[in-house]
This record gives sequence, structure tokens and C-alpha cells, in this order.
Amino acid sequence: MSNVLTMKLEQFTRFSPSERERLDDLSNHPRKSFARGETIIREGTKVHNIHLVVCGLAARSKTLADGTRQTLAFLVPGDLCDVEVFVLQAMDHDIIAVTDTTCALIPTKEMEDLLSEFSSITKALWWSTMTDSAVLRERIVDHGSRDARQHLAHMFCELLIRYRIIGDARDNAIPFPLTQEELAEATGMSPPHINRVLQQLRGEGLIELRGKVLKILDAESLMKVAQFQTGYLHLNRTEARDPEVSGRADDLVPASPKGLVQGVINKVTRVFE
Repeated sequence: MSNVLTMKLEQFTRFSPSERERLDDLSNHPRKSFARGETIIREGTKVHNIHLVVCGLAARSKTLADGTRQTLAFLVPGDLCDVEVFVLQAMDHDIIAVTDTTCALIPTKEMEDLLSEFSSITKALWWSTMTDSAVLRERIVDHGSRDARQHLAHMFCELLIRYRIIGDARDNAIPFPLTQEELAEATGMSPPHINRVLQQLRGEGLIELRGKVLKILDAESLMKVAQFQTGYLHLNRTEARDPEVSGRADDLVPASPKGLVQGVINKVTRVFE
């Protein structure tokens, strides 16, 4: 069974057995556990290890002088928190454990050496970094152009696909430990507003929230609400058709990069059936 880092990166390219072993080595570095709410990496600190989320849920976060916190992006298993930090003097944002979270600690020198090579792994790591940047750009669109219902629907669609990639989505259900306060920090809405939108999506038969699990009841309709297009996740670059790769991102997106909504809906819905 592939580790979560391999599962994610194989949405870009297929690796040889030796490359998979090397990715296993990265994932098998010493691990550190963080309690819910604990700061994994603090803004302003120099990082000596790259943090790979292997279980749990973390978030990129900025805290203002008055204590207001803005969640910038969520980090699911397989995500690297700080892959490019070895070129920076210090982190420019916090990484927070949203749930009890475990990270593999990869020495920055090892990552620097790997990124200086020219290999499939190197290209896949750069793909991962560029995709992380694209996700952050999508958050700007969320805040600037999507209404509250679209915003939450878009978040749910994105998380569903990201969990599908690592094999952690069953029957359209994904881990969802977020409180309404944490959703408010991620969306810029108030908790009462979050509550109203969640009730609306429930009432429309689109989602079910129960026991820290989010179940998408009608993926096609939810994607229409969000006007969701997968192009920014760049999953359609996958060239492999490897049946052993869990997640099969090539099944999640249309072959054409045009990103037509109906094409995306057809592809994603087919996988979830």
C-alpha cells in the first residue's frame, strides 16, 4: 500500500519502484505528534525539518495583533507544511494542528538535496508546491467573489477530492472535525452565519454532518452550487493509468483542461458511485 505522500504525488506522475522506496524513506523519518490546537510551526521561527502530515488535519494560519485568526488553507495527510522553507529565513505564517496530528520530520538538507536533483520526484514535489499556491489563490476567490453558500460548498468539494486522493473517502464521507468557529476562521463568516448556511445545505439534501464526518449526499448538485472546477488542483496532468494507485485522480477530472462544469461533475460523480 502506498504511503499518503506517494498517493498525492502520483496524481502528477507514476514512480518507479526505487522512487517509491525513496518516498517511503521520506515518510519514515522520525515523527512528532501534536495535540489539537497546538502550534506545529510558529510564524517567525527558522525551521530545521520539513513537516509532512501523515495523519490528522492541520492548517496554515495568520494571527493578527488583536488575536483574530485567519485560516488560509487546510493540510490533509500527504501534504508538506513547509517544503520551501529552507530558502527562507523564517516561516511567515503559523501551522496549527486542527486535530491531534502527526508529522514526519524530514531534515531540510535532505529535502534541499532532493529538490536540487532532476528526477520524477523532484518535478512532483514542485508540482505539489505550485498546487498549494493555487489552492491559496482559490481562497482569495472564495473571499472576494463567492457568496457564503458557494464558499462552503466549494470547500466541501475540494476536501472530498483531496481525501479521495489518499484513499480516505468512503461512500462520499470524509473526516470533518471542524467546529463552526473554525469554519468561521477559514471563511471570514460569523459562526451564526456558518450555522445558517450549513442548515441550508442540509435542508437541500446536499450534505450530512454527523459525528465529525461530512457526507456528501448529492455530489453533482453540490458541485453545481459551488460552480466547482478542478483545474486549479492540476490533477488532469496525471499521465499514469496505474490501477494500483489509490485515488486515481485521472478519474476525477475531464481529459480536457477546459474545465467545463458538467464534464467535471460527470467524472467526479462516477467515481463516487
